[in-house]
Amino acid sequence: MSPQPPTAPETENLTGKLLIAMPGMGDPRFAGSVVYLCAHSADGAMGLIVNKRVDEVTFGEMLEQLEIAPPGSAPDLPVCFGGPVEMRRGFVLHSADYHASSDEGLVVDGRFAMTATLDILEDIAAGRGPDRALMALGYAGWGPGQLESELAQNGWLTAEATSDLIFATEMERKWEAALLSLGIHPLMLSSEAGHA
Repeated sequence: MSPQPPTAPETENLTGKLLIAMPGMGDPRFAGSVVYLCAHSADGAMGLIVNKRVDEVTFGEMLEQLEIAPPGSAPDLPVCFGGPVEMRRGFVLHSADYHASSDEGLVVDGRFAMTATLDILEDIAAGRGPDRALMALGYAGWGPGQLESELAQNGWLTAEATSDLIFATEMERKWEAALLSLGIHPLMLSSEAGHA
């Protein structure tokens, strides 16, 4: 019987987890970011940055531009810079209680879902939307093996995603709150790699 060749270790599926950018992140677009991973597989990963507010446009202004809601009638939903890919495209990360009528939503797990259709914007404007939500313009994407490489180079920490951290924590506090959920105080982190 011939020996079997060694198999590559199976990659941990990080779908539904948070990525927390380490200090010294090489890409300034991701510095200080908290990313919710909507999908992760051998084919790559897709996520939304949930802690970088877009100041150029409000949710209400977006609904007005899309002729979904009259001026001043839209709820105040946070609008985030979701990532550098397809920045003109909008994604709504929301609680899993909402299901789009067009069946275009991606249920990530029993707690979170993502929808990228106009249906959800119309439903939010009409008061029929999800209990909790945030809007993201663009997304973060990684090709096969790219995220694993960044994790191996200590570019990211991973943490459990909680609804309160994503939807109820102030934008400017999410990075620190995500670190604290791991028992790490931000001051303990250094952007310099140590060598023994």
